[in-house]
Amino acid sequence: MNPSPSQLQRLLLPQPKQCEWSDSWVTLTQSHHQWLKEYQATGNASTRPKAPSLVAQINPSTTSRPQGYSIHISTSEITLQGTDEAGLNYALCTLKQLISLANNRIPCGVITDWPDFLHRGVMLDISRDKVPTMETLFSIIDTLSSWKINQFQLYTEHTFAYAGHETVWQNASPLTSEQIHKLDAHCLKHGIELVANQNSFGHMHRWLIHEPYRQLAECPEGIEHAFSPKPEPFGLCPTNPQSLTFLDDLYTQLLPCFQSNWVNVGLDETIDLGIGKSKQACNELGKGRVYLNFVKHIHKLLAKHGKQMQFWGDIILQYPELIRELPKDAVVLEWGYEADHPFDKHGSQFAKAGLDYYVCPGTSAWNSIAGRTDNAIANLANAAQNGLKHGAAGYLITDWGDNGHLQPLTTSYPGWLTGAAFAWSVPSSAQLESFPLPQLLDHHLFQDSAQIMGQLVCDLGNAYQQTGVILANRSLLFQLLIFPEKNLPRLSEWGVNTQALMSTQTFIAQTLARLGQANMQQMDEDIIVTEITWAAQALTLGAQIGISGLKQSLKAPLEDLAQKHRAQWLLRNRPGGLNESHARLQRVIKLLAD
Repeated sequence: MNPSPSQLQRLLLPQPKQCEWSDSWVTLTQSHHQWLKEYQATGNASTRPKAPSLVAQINPSTTSRPQGYSIHISTSEITLQGTDEAGLNYALCTLKQLISLANNRIPCGVITDWPDFLHRGVMLDISRDKVPTMETLFSIIDTLSSWKINQFQLYTEHTFAYAGHETVWQNASPLTSEQIHKLDAHCLKHGIELVANQNSFGHMHRWLIHEPYRQLAECPEGIEHAFSPKPEPFGLCPTNPQSLTFLDDLYTQLLPCFQSNWVNVGLDETIDLGIGKSKQACNELGKGRVYLNFVKHIHKLLAKHGKQMQFWGDIILQYPELIRELPKDAVVLEWGYEADHPFDKHGSQFAKAGLDYYVCPGTSAWNSIAGRTDNAIANLANAAQNGLKHGAAGYLITDWGDNGHLQPLTTSYPGWLTGAAFAWSVPSSAQLESFPLPQLLDHHLFQDSAQIMGQLVCDLGNAYQQTGVILANRSLLFQLLIFPEKNLPRLSEWGVNTQALMSTQTFIAQTLARLGQANMQQMDEDIIVTEITWAAQALTLGAQIGISGLKQSLKAPLEDLAQKHRAQWLLRNRPGGLNESHARLQRVIKLLAD
């Protein structure tokens, strides 16, 4: 039985604001498909190839909203109108989805649609430790574009090939300026703005462990921090003028590679500020003032390069009295990754100060292996609802790579898809229990006619709940696998027993058992299967460590997991960073011997 118009509407991604259906249907002809093929080849609706019964045009009165569009479908003609070029491209995107979902026979009616957030972005971490191949990045861009994402960032600490700084990136397989230019052009063709990204204050340990950069550090002798297994220098010293000279060199090399006017300079988690070289200045002026002064200096540097600043808002929120002194043309990035993150409270503070800001939820894929599906959905919905409430200018879905970026790419897509849906249409986040994430994944990612993979991946991403322990920004199974010596002693404190962990293993096995029933039509089907199988194996081993402790009997399965990790990494990513990631698992194997 063919799906009804309302069933088709529910599976459009993102879901349109308004749909009015008639009882008539129209079957697409060869001329329609030729038209769509020519459009896909150009990637730009302004070429508007002709078809006898298909009209595409820009009409500013289509809707009152930028990027809005309408689609009028009758038995004699299909008319697509966009408020602007972007809107027309989104109309075409929706039409293509409708044709695919309805198997070429689509219902007649009128679709009118527009986005709730004009800026809808994804940020992918390429510095902890995974740098995707160009083929992988192109594929990600193509997919995100089809979901109406229009900004993309690659979080960078040390993974750009800066001339004269080879010591820092020589083993990281960095992106080159030529590659960034190619990515920028590919993004532009697909309606996406590639935003430059270079952290510029904290999280500079990849630089500061080397000479001559160590002299720029707040604490050259190093500090304990969560992003390295040993003490290292972490942040730049904001009172050292050479820190700005250093950053200016980076910006001079990096920023010309991007057509976008925006630069995300990070400035988050400055955990060592005021405990080293800037201690006296912080004592005299206050830590918040020293931080703000450095923000303003970086703002001036970017203005010199003709760029505008984006930066994470976590530090300035600690000094609310200073928020109004931020540069008015900067965009604050309000981030938080738990279901109950205070997007409402923080957004209100930035809005009252008259600042543009983005809400920045996450995929919850990092520190989890397979994701934390329910937490991600709730976090993404929270950001959308409260971002809209306080007039946020944008919505940025983050995907980090903490502790070796062990999660496979497949586990990031549920969060990206959900965020794309909510960023365009906030009302779709109102009833989370009815949000059809598994079906959307099956249709718009896995192309699984058996409708198995979407639910399977969502269920595997919820394995973290089976233990009965919910941890912030991580899962217990991940912690047991990667940091067993720290977490095994706490199991009794958390009330975790053997039965709960054995039930978790059963849940994982039953979930994975459905994999053979899938019928994906994806070119990377084999990679997806490999990634999901590995993720299930990793979660199962985490549970087993919780059950048995660090037994020698786990050496063989852990070595097998580590070997497969190396193999699957190279299916989508460059070799740089693999040894560092692999060392996370090797460390646990060594604990068995000790």
